[in-house]
Amino acid sequence: MNENKLEVQDLRVSFATSTGLVEAVRGVSFTLGREKLAIVGESGSGKSTVGRALLKLHPASARIAARTLRFGDTDLLQADERAMRAIRGRRMSMIMQDPKYSLNPVMRIGEQIGEALRAHQALTRAEVRERVLAMLAAVRIREPARVMDLYPHQVSGGMGQRVMIAMMLIPEPEVVIADEPTSALDVSVRSQVLTVLDELVDARGLGLLFISHDLHLVRHFCDRVIVMYAGRVVETLAAADLDRAEHPYTRGLLAALPSMTARRAVLPVLQRDPLWLSN
Repeated sequence: MNENKLEVQDLRVSFATSTGLVEAVRGVSFTLGREKLAIVGESGSGKSTVGRALLKLHPASARIAARTLRFGDTDLLQADERAMRAIRGRRMSMIMQDPKYSLNPVMRIGEQIGEALRAHQALTRAEVRERVLAMLAAVRIREPARVMDLYPHQVSGGMGQRVMIAMMLIPEPEVVIADEPTSALDVSVRSQVLTVLDELVDARGLGLLFISHDLHLVRHFCDRVIVMYAGRVVETLAAADLDRAEHPYTRGLLAALPSMTARRAVLPVLQRDPLWLSN
C-alpha cells in the first residue's frame, strides 16, 4: 500500500520585492507516498522553492498559499513555528546539496550528528554515541569511531555528503527532501551515495522527494518524475517512461542531453513556447 505522506494541491509561493510580488511557484500539485519522487527542471524553475516551502524555510518575504498542503495528519498551512520545529528533522528532513556549506566547520562530525538526535529525543550521552556510530556505519563510513572525532574539512566530499545523510536520517523521519545531494560529487562517489540513500529509503519505508536537474540520474534512481518549467508542473510520469515524455519542454530537455554513443556537431537548443507559461 502506497499511503500518501504528503499531499500538495495548487501550491503557490511568491516573494515580495521592491517592484511587487514575484510568483516563483504557480499551482504545483502532487502526492508523495513510500516512493522516490523526482522534481526536475532548469535552474530557476522552482524545484528547491517547492522543497523549502514544505518545511517553511523561506524568509518572511515569502507568501505561501495552497488549497491543500498536508503532511500526514498535519495541515502545514496552519502549523505555527512551534509545530514546524517539531516536524523539521524529526518527521521531515532536508539534505542540502553541498556539505561544505551545510556542516558546521568548528564542530566535530559526531557532535553534529548527535545534535540532530538530541534535539528531538531525550537520550543519554552513551545512547547518542551508540546511535551515531550505528548511523555512520549504515551510510558506509569506515572506522566510524575515528570519523566521529574529525572536523568537516578533514573528510572528502563524498564522505561529507554521507555525513549529511546520516545527520538527516538519524531522527528517523518519514519524509526526506534531497536537494541535489550529489551535484558536487564525481560520478563514482555519486553512485556510492545514491546506493546508500536508496538502501536507507527502502529499509525505512521513507518518502523521498529528490530535487535534481539530471534526467539521466532520475531515470534510473527514482520511481516518478515531476517536470517543472517557470514555477509550473508541465508533466508528471513514471521515471521509466521518460523517453516517452510528451510535453515539448521535457522532450527539449532530453534532446539537449549529451550522448556518449551518438556524436552530434551541435546540441539542440530548447525552443520555448510562451504558451507553456499559461497552458
